[in-house]
Amino acid sequence: MEFIPDARNSDLPDWLTSEHDMGTSIMAVQFKDGVVMGADTRTSTGQYISNRASDKITPLHDRIFVCRSGSAADTQAIAGYVSFYLDLHANEIGELPLVRTSAALVQQLSYNNKAHLLAAMIIAGWDPHNGGEVWEVTLGGSRVKLPWTISGSGSTYIYGFCDSTYKPDMTKEECLQFVQKALTLAMDRDGSSGGFIRTVVISKSGVEYDTLIGNKHHKFSEV
Repeated sequence: MEFIPDARNSDLPDWLTSEHDMGTSIMAVQFKDGVVMGADTRTSTGQYISNRASDKITPLHDRIFVCRSGSAADTQAIAGYVSFYLDLHANEIGELPLVRTSAALVQQLSYNNKAHLLAAMIIAGWDPHNGGEVWEVTLGGSRVKLPWTISGSGSTYIYGFCDSTYKPDMTKEECLQFVQKALTLAMDRDGSSGGFIRTVVISKSGVEYDTLIGNKHHKFSEV
């Protein structure tokens, strides 16, 4: 149900009348043995920061995660449906599902409901047939496989940095540094991104979670 202010509440602040939104910076990079995913943690409702420590990297299955940007409600709903379908699919095939299968499910839900959803998502992970993969599903439901990708409101500030910094066949440590530096730059420039940085490394050996709090962010300027 959509909340529409009437004459009695038209003077309410925007944080009471706006949709719960994730103006955000999200990113994923493929390396030889898996993928690195990262995201800021700020969630806003209008001009109000409603959560400064949200988790935008959501598990879809044991080795597959999604970075969410757009409407928090829309992206959580999609992630919930896909996670349910993947559990059924994994039981049917008797092994871990493919990353591309997860991306296809996200795309199908996004495209079929594109008039009603505000969701841009990055699906990444590891599977036993294709190794580490990164897929992006854009607003409207287009799907593309990439070696690295960024999305969210903060991404517009860091395309130049990412283009000049990325190189093929980076190690896990290089990818972590790449993601952390890129998200630090995005958070410095984008008012809708902030909080701290969460990272997830997914590979055959498992899943590694980490956080980078504000005083540990990379310093590019003293200003």
